[in-house]
Amino acid sequence: MRTFSAVPLPTGLLDQWKRWERGRNRPDDYYRPIIAATLGTVVESIFPTTRVLTVEHWKDALLPRQTGMDTHELVQRIRRSSVDVSTLDALRITVDRLCTEYAYRDPADLITESRNWLSSLIRLLDERLTLLQHRDVLDSAGHLALLTGCLEHDLGDRQAAEATRLAALHLGTEADDRTVIGWAHEMRAWFALTRGRYREVIEAAQAGQDAAPGRPVSVQLLAQEAKAWARMGNVRNVTRALDNGRTLLDSLPYPDNPASHFEVDPDKFDFYAMDCHRLVGDSSLAEMYAREILRKAVAPDGDVIAPMRKAEAEMTLGVVAARAGDLSGAVHYGHSAMSTQRRSLPSLLMVGSELDRALHDRFPAEPATSDFHDAMVTAPSQQLAPKPA
Repeated sequence: MRTFSAVPLPTGLLDQWKRWERGRNRPDDYYRPIIAATLGTVVESIFPTTRVLTVEHWKDALLPRQTGMDTHELVQRIRRSSVDVSTLDALRITVDRLCTEYAYRDPADLITESRNWLSSLIRLLDERLTLLQHRDVLDSAGHLALLTGCLEHDLGDRQAAEATRLAALHLGTEADDRTVIGWAHEMRAWFALTRGRYREVIEAAQAGQDAAPGRPVSVQLLAQEAKAWARMGNVRNVTRALDNGRTLLDSLPYPDNPASHFEVDPDKFDFYAMDCHRLVGDSSLAEMYAREILRKAVAPDGDVIAPMRKAEAEMTLGVVAARAGDLSGAVHYGHSAMSTQRRSLPSLLMVGSELDRALHDRFPAEPATSDFHDAMVTAPSQQLAPKPA
């Protein structure tokens, strides 16, 4: 997958690497990016310097502690159109909380709350606001629309997801919010990827990069582009897109809230790389990334803090096992992934179809192969429908 030129590596790199592997020292600022690039990842993924807040830290009374305002008071203020700096701060924190809960909360519950908040904000935009207040409310509404569209897509409601994505794009354009615009393009790329429209993925990804250059969302846009190139068999463009994404992510400050769905943290980059390595047939690297993702997806107490990443990592390990002739391991990982409660069904089925094909190619007559195929076929009918708003 990765290619290297004949240029000699910097003097001392091997010594730094050996010392690091033995736990004797941490490579300095010069060597850390070189080692990370050699492993095809970003610096913060293997040399973390920032303490990452867990989901529980974020959930622990952030709203009242930072603004002195609980959710009930915030709702009452919005209904009265009593908008001041504290109200806007509380609103921003509430939206960030909802975006953080995307990773683990029941999508049917989260989509109901997100739609209710979005309706309140849309009504608020009709009130008399200052220009700055209007832009702040537009920003919050844009992020809520993005979140709602993602949840609709997860639940398999393609038509609603696309309509909400377009609404988010409109809100971002009205506010000239390049981040919201970029994520709206990223959602188009994601939707197209799960439907097998790879040229559209590349078009949407490149349009998003043009709209939001140098922003974190461009890292994810490059990742979606790499995934499309991988499915088209263009290894050179996969490497180029991943390298550009890694370079950009290394240049950006660590996100304040890496758990938010609309932030890109170093662990997310490894998640993208896993997908690409699996698709181009590099099973050893795909397995390495998958096991690292699994390790980070489960807390020391056993709680799963990143169920969707865990599920796709398990699917990857299933594909690797099937390629290696390990039927029991392949179906074990496959069924474990399909049993995940918090999942993005289109994305999981996309990766699961690779395992399904690998099993049919290698073990066509085995009952376990048919059992997994049946689980794939029945999965959409078992998806939870969103509760009425």
